[in-house]
Amino acid sequence: MSKQEFLSSAGLQVQTLDFWLEQRWLIPEQTAGGANFSDMDVARAHFIRDLKADFGVNDEGVDVILHLVDQLHGLRRALEQLRGDLPATRP
Repeated sequence: MSKQEFLSSAGLQVQTLDFWLEQRWLIPEQTAGGANFSDMDVARAHFIRDLKADFGVNDEGVDVILHLVDQLHGLRRALEQLRGDLPATRP
């Protein structure tokens, strides 16, 4: 989705999105036509907004939380890959 569609879906102001992109909290796919945002980016934006607004997390805290969430997702993908690589065992 385009930047304008993303702003509408995520309920963000341009300045907020620009800051989040600068912080690399959101990393949309780059295409010839510019940034292409996904539904996952919208979900992540909602998560960031909730952290800041509902839980009072500051910018440094958002950095830490997003880093930990990204690590968790990476580990889950690695675990799934390992499970797929294991031979099937039967009881």
